[in-house]
Amino acid sequence: MMSSRLAVDIGGTFTDVVLETGMTSHAIKVLTTPDAPERAVLEGVRTILAQAKCRPQDVTLVVHGTTLATNALIERKGASTALVTTEGFRDSVEMAWEHRFEQYDIHMERPQPLVPRDLRFGVPERVASDGAVLLALDEAAVRRVAAELKAQKIEAVAVCFLHSFTNETHERRVGAILAEELPGVAISLSCEVCPEIREYERTSTTIANAYVLPRMAGYLGQLEADLRKEGIAGPLLLMMSSGGITTVDTARRYPVRLVESGPAGGAILARTVAAENDARRAVAFDMGGTTAKLTLLDDLELQRSRQFEVARAYRFVQGSGLPVRIPVIELVEIGAGGGSIARLDELGRIQVGPDSAGSVPGPACYGRGGTEPTVTDADTALGRLDPTRFAGGAIPLHRDKAEAALQALAGPLGTDAQGAAAGVAEIVDETMASAARVHAVENGKDTADRALIAFGGAAPLHAARLARKLGMKQVIVPVGAGVGSAFGFLRASIAYEVVRTRHLRLDMFDAKMLNELFAAMRAEAEAVVQPAAPGETLIESRLAFMRYRGQGHEIAVPLPNEPFAADAAGELRRRFEATYEQVFGRAIPKLEVEALTWTLSISTDRPLPPPAKPVPRVTAPAPSGHREVFDPASGLLERAALHERKALTPGMSFDGPALIVEDGTTTVVPTGFIAHINEVGQIVLEDRA
Repeated sequence: MMSSRLAVDIGGTFTDVVLETGMTSHAIKVLTTPDAPERAVLEGVRTILAQAKCRPQDVTLVVHGTTLATNALIERKGASTALVTTEGFRDSVEMAWEHRFEQYDIHMERPQPLVPRDLRFGVPERVASDGAVLLALDEAAVRRVAAELKAQKIEAVAVCFLHSFTNETHERRVGAILAEELPGVAISLSCEVCPEIREYERTSTTIANAYVLPRMAGYLGQLEADLRKEGIAGPLLLMMSSGGITTVDTARRYPVRLVESGPAGGAILARTVAAENDARRAVAFDMGGTTAKLTLLDDLELQRSRQFEVARAYRFVQGSGLPVRIPVIELVEIGAGGGSIARLDELGRIQVGPDSAGSVPGPACYGRGGTEPTVTDADTALGRLDPTRFAGGAIPLHRDKAEAALQALAGPLGTDAQGAAAGVAEIVDETMASAARVHAVENGKDTADRALIAFGGAAPLHAARLARKLGMKQVIVPVGAGVGSAFGFLRASIAYEVVRTRHLRLDMFDAKMLNELFAAMRAEAEAVVQPAAPGETLIESRLAFMRYRGQGHEIAVPLPNEPFAADAAGELRRRFEATYEQVFGRAIPKLEVEALTWTLSISTDRPLPPPAKPVPRVTAPAPSGHREVFDPASGLLERAALHERKALTPGMSFDGPALIVEDGTTTVVPTGFIAHINEVGQIVLEDRA
């Protein structure tokens, strides 16, 4: 029997499951069960194995992405957590960056630390910035703190000492004492979780890791056991925010790296699709039930970052959240999913999101008790969705309930339910377009003349309109777009990144120190990757975060993957100045250059596919029917042709208006667009307007 691979993506509304066996794939969507997420996972796994007639023992790999870590941070439903830090520094997490992220809001609210002040403890110890011990660790004080933590019934402890990234001895010793005094309590050390400079970010990341660790460790252990009970013997691997996958053991130790794992899978799929279409400049557009995510691709490379904010007090305002310093794919996330709730503001304008109806009760059209109008209700009222085909027919849609919910908007607006639906669709599309424009400008780029790669259950419904707003002429909808992130999981490399802060001025270059540092980092990364990828070729990449001396922040500079020679300082300066000039337009002569942080990542080799070959265009078969669809752009009802996606083969082509229907989603082809199917079965929309 041919081996099979499973991918599972837990979202805010749906849990997506994909099964691949050779060249054949199956996909389903089930409603997420927020109270016990593993229940939806097991339901989906059992259903898809039965549909595919696949035995559990033939599943050789399960790749999983989950929002549990993210949700625990946002909803403040993590473990009871304490912080142990250098005496005198327990308030650094509350002082944060000491700036106002909303200067003109007199009622501005800062994000509350995950650890309240009475659970933040300082102990006498001090390490200098160069690693020298200025004050020895007071072990008796640590044991007194441990007794207090035991009395408070603390479930997790974060340990973060000043400058521990240069000398981790004190943190290691405290970890050993706490493990001895508090058996069963989860302990996170900053020298393991985030061993790099910048006190607030390092402390925040370590606290976040400790906060979600007990729940995530328990969930992953339970899920692994449940999959074995189902007869699935293949390993369980976890998707990380960096776009790589890792082992359960690593995910249990560093669950903070799982934040944003679902969107990362979608970005990996988009990169593959871009390669197949030779789209060197693209935008990945992932719109699910709760949020929409957009990320830029240039020369088939994703934008990456080393910092992400979670649980923002002001959802889309930078600086208003809790920073987690982890490898992450750079993206913009907005509250514009299918379940996003629409309402009128005090001026009578339509507002959409960021709150969502989720899976419970869900949009009004689900018929599960929801009464507030959502984007999915609008798409239903506009005629875009087939009530009998939504989520593969698992969730029948009630158009009458959608229109009833939309009446709450229609009355004050002086229109009918369909007019209100058109307004909701236009507002959510413009919100996404605006976010994409700002994200591009902030990165020194633009959106025009890029290809839009659309996936997620709601994205193909809105992609063509979004593309027009952004000046894009091409939209690509991959196979299995409705569960795109899960498909991306199966295309990701097994990977891990290690980071270290070592301050080094180039005029005092130390090749021996750097070579020893990178050797240790390589060994640490290999210890994570090799057990999950035995015998596979590993690809190494290195970065240095460098700046002119006196600057406050660094830029990422690619490094050669080879030992440093004694005279390598000149090459590092050349690489830094080339990168600096690319980012800022010019280099600054005669200034000293220094490096603060160094990263090394290794991954399995997953080469991108070659571009699909052109195929002769032929006329598509006659549509299976027609449906009246309201077009918000023109304000007209149009008679759209219905095409079953499974009936469309490479080369087939037709004009809009049309709807391409499949189990996971529906692709809207507006007037002025032509749709054709490329060699690998993807839908390519071209704007002829």
